[in-house]
Amino acid sequence: MQEHQTGTERILIVDDDEGIAKLEAMMLERLGYKVTPTVNCLDALASFKANPGEFDLVITDMTMPGMAGDTFAKELIAVRSDIPVIICTGFSDRVNEETAKSMGVKGFLMKPVSWSGLSEMVRKVLDEAEAPAG
Repeated sequence: MQEHQTGTERILIVDDDEGIAKLEAMMLERLGYKVTPTVNCLDALASFKANPGEFDLVITDMTMPGMAGDTFAKELIAVRSDIPVIICTGFSDRVNEETAKSMGVKGFLMKPVSWSGLSEMVRKVLDEAEAPAG
């Protein structure tokens, strides 16, 4: 069995499917992360704007009522340009790994998300965010 990547950073998960948000939160909490799952992207955006330094990473679903994940990611990055964002999607005509990166999104995962895929992507994105630019 492979070793899962662990950490202690603070992660905001946004997915309109409460079951998925809770499952991803549970997986990451078991790896040591402090996770805040939420099902409403508009509430999550308001919370982020009120305290942009509260999170080290945001993981968002792509297809949500109120605001699509790519638009949500752009809003987050407009508030705090260094916030790493991972977009998860089952299928999307609007976004793929290339378009996500061009928007400033640091990670892209296809659903269903596996524990190993999630842990590896989270650690990779966080490590890249912590590395000095150069």
